[in-house]
Amino acid sequence: MKELEEGLELTLDFNKLAKAAAGSPGIIPVAVQNADTLEVILVAYTNELAFQRTLETRSLVLWSTSRNELWEKGKTSGETFDITDVRVNCEQNSLLYLVRPRRGGICHTKNQKGEPRNCYYRRVNPATGKLENLDP
Repeated sequence: MKELEEGLELTLDFNKLAKAAAGSPGIIPVAVQNADTLEVILVAYTNELAFQRTLETRSLVLWSTSRNELWEKGKTSGETFDITDVRVNCEQNSLLYLVRPRRGGICHTKNQKGEPRNCYYRRVNPATGKLENLDP
């Protein structure tokens, strides 16, 4: 078990944006939302290359700040997505992608049934500060 991804201790990475910008200049955040349920399923990054590839293929392509490369979401896991709409915020410094899963979930983590989850499968208990798994 990976403690960061499956554990119940809250260890937020408040330096992620600084690290991402330093290692991958020219990126902007992308909120990814399920077009059918309107559930926010992922927050990631794109750069000009990933953005153009997304528009060309109508498939979810992002920029991996940890690997510094194009990230075709689901290429490894099989959890791929069609882009149904691309929206830009008022300051043109972030995007919203509305997507439709081709076969199921989005996250590379799986629940106990072996099914992919939504990336936001844990919530913070305000009384304890601990995480609660909503899809064990």
